[in-house]
Amino acid sequence: MHRRIIAPGALAAATVLLAIPASAAGFSPGAPGIGDPYYPAYGNGGYDVSHYDLRLKYQPATDELEGTATLLARTTQDLSRFDLDFLLDVSEVRVNGSKASFKTSGEHELEITPRTPLPKGTDVTVVVRYHGVPSQKQAYGFTSWHRTADGGVGANEPEAAWWWFPSNDHPLDKATYDVSVLVPDGTQAISNGRLQSTSSRLGWTRWNWRSNKPQATYLATLAVGKFDITTGTTDSGIPVVNAYSKDLGDNYGAARASVERSGEIADWLTEYFGPYPYNALGGYVPNTNTGYALETQTRPFYSPRQFANGTNTSVVVHELAHQWYGDLVSVAGWKDIWINEGFARYAQWLWSEHEGEGTAQEIADYVYASRGADDPFWTVKPGDPGPENQFDIAVYDRGALALQALRNEIGDEAFFAVLKGWPQRYAYGNATVADFVAYAEQVSGQQLDALFDTWLFQPEKPAAPAARTASIAPALPSAGVPVQPKSWKKIAATNDVHEHQHQHQH
Repeated sequence: MHRRIIAPGALAAATVLLAIPASAAGFSPGAPGIGDPYYPAYGNGGYDVSHYDLRLKYQPATDELEGTATLLARTTQDLSRFDLDFLLDVSEVRVNGSKASFKTSGEHELEITPRTPLPKGTDVTVVVRYHGVPSQKQAYGFTSWHRTADGGVGANEPEAAWWWFPSNDHPLDKATYDVSVLVPDGTQAISNGRLQSTSSRLGWTRWNWRSNKPQATYLATLAVGKFDITTGTTDSGIPVVNAYSKDLGDNYGAARASVERSGEIADWLTEYFGPYPYNALGGYVPNTNTGYALETQTRPFYSPRQFANGTNTSVVVHELAHQWYGDLVSVAGWKDIWINEGFARYAQWLWSEHEGEGTAQEIADYVYASRGADDPFWTVKPGDPGPENQFDIAVYDRGALALQALRNEIGDEAFFAVLKGWPQRYAYGNATVADFVAYAEQVSGQQLDALFDTWLFQPEKPAAPAARTASIAPALPSAGVPVQPKSWKKIAATNDVHEHQHQHQH
């Protein structure tokens, strides 16, 4: 047996080397933002999350939430420190089993320093224990947690996760989810994906949900309250779970009459967008005082106000269209929001045509004619609207006009090939407006820069409406303004609803 004797000086030198700060050894903090110019502080750099495991306990009477979030991630750089986006009070953080130091900064940053630096390409397990009252937390002067009479709801865009789980909050970092929620017996917990199981003990019921396909953080949702839950399957065999607050009052019937058609509508949308991309489907209507709906993945959120005037299958079409355009293929940056909203709006126009309430061309002509050249509507550029106009009505309606113009330019065969092929090209990933333009040119074999520039990027009304082909042109009066049948009044009213009419300003 050989013993190696280390000289005292050499040992001291080794100790000094170990004491060198990680930053001096080539490790550096991850960026506190992922790089989105619209929202520089959203998301984080230095790592990529693959899975969120959220084990929660929620008390509806007090809005108190306790949680343990376990994040599985991989580093994308040599990390000395990294951030999560979060607002609730944190009691402990562990990284790969060891306690890590942490502090809060900015409006919503949780800065975590692991005990030892993390080399690039390292698989990392992050455990965060936390608690708090979500409705009492604000960032930038607003909240995305909606308190209800019997619980609470997390649903908003472009941010909602901060109020109920720590995350890398940007669509560029998608992950799968397990959401397990403990609530008092007689109360339900609704989330994304499939309900794996429920179990009751000691006056509490645990609800276990799993979303097994990549999902952006803003598309994760949680609703706790007293719901009527319905179940079924689509014609294609996808299980459907819908939930309705028991206290929706006069809106209850219209809400159910609309959302219960989700399976039928999803099956219809497959004709245009290809196979439904998930193994679960549904929607939920909590009794919130918000006005918008949101495409939370597999289970859209609907405000009761969406059904205040009666049934509204159009909004169901809109949110389910997002399951392809927005969820399956998500924005690479928030400036690419047209990829979400213009296409979901156009799906509503196709549904109108399907229901015999006005063709897509007729609605396009009406929208174009109803806005004068001096209307501020035309100053918003759907292809890059700016954060202040991200959910402006022009992103929806002018965005859909751009698609009708594309349809008439390249013809129905190429147009519908684009609509169906695009979600498959970028499935479960992210893409930009430029990516879509390039794809449309590839499929059609035409140069389309001028068309998209006119409809998406010029801050003025185009000189002429979307060109009509003889096969789909409606008969118009000589003045060029389409007649508005009575059925169109309902369509126009639906089109004036901002599905994502959010409650904050940045």
